[in-house]
Amino acid sequence: MMLANKTIVVTGVSSGIGADVAKLARFHGAKVIGMDRNEASLTLDGFIQIDLGDPDAIDQAIKQLPDQIDGLCNIAGVPGTSQADLVGRVNYLGLRHLTQSLIPQFSQGASVVNVASILGAAWPERLVEHKELAAIEHYDDGAKWLAKHPVEQETCYQYFKEALIVWTTQQALAWFRDHAIRMNCVAPGPVMTPILGDFVSMLGEKRVQEDAGRMIRPAYSDEVAEVIAFLCSDQSRWVCGANIPIDGGLASTYI
Repeated sequence: MMLANKTIVVTGVSSGIGADVAKLARFHGAKVIGMDRNEASLTLDGFIQIDLGDPDAIDQAIKQLPDQIDGLCNIAGVPGTSQADLVGRVNYLGLRHLTQSLIPQFSQGASVVNVASILGAAWPERLVEHKELAAIEHYDDGAKWLAKHPVEQETCYQYFKEALIVWTTQQALAWFRDHAIRMNCVAPGPVMTPILGDFVSMLGEKRVQEDAGRMIRPAYSDEVAEVIAFLCSDQSRWVCGANIPIDGGLASTYI
């Protein structure tokens, strides 16, 4: 992969997929700046401790980032066992705010990779409301919209992953055309990360057992990291607006 001399920002860098992306990108010659609410215990070229659910904290963090960024990997997220409001602020509104705010700092040909989920596959069922939310540009206005359209706790994780897929897809071509920024999603299935247990609690035993019979095993985080790193590389320079499943074939078993 051609990542030499690229500057890549990785959120959620302190564990799981984010940590593996950072290690892999640095191995291939990139400079990696990590962002996380928890301290990182790996070698990085820079680290910013941040609450990605707080737009003011995001604005302050952006001031600490370099003037030219070649990649942004939006990996940080909270599980659906967290309060629905927090899931919306971190997994969707904060992610959007960070990404939109960095447009002036992205280099020509920069890549944005958003980590969605196989659980976002039902986005067509709520497409109208996801498009309505996607059309709201500012964080505060999005928060107001969500206050008027509360998301059910039981499905909040799925809802905001659906919304992320729709927003990414809608923005992709315009950003590529107007700013030479490529934006894509990856959609992992179950992954061996510290929050896997939260997903088991969130989905319930019945769904977990059904999925267990449809797959060989959960993914390892480095298997997801490889695809994210590829999307940051020059080899993927014509991939834009995609949502790539990384689930060992799990999604295919539902067709």
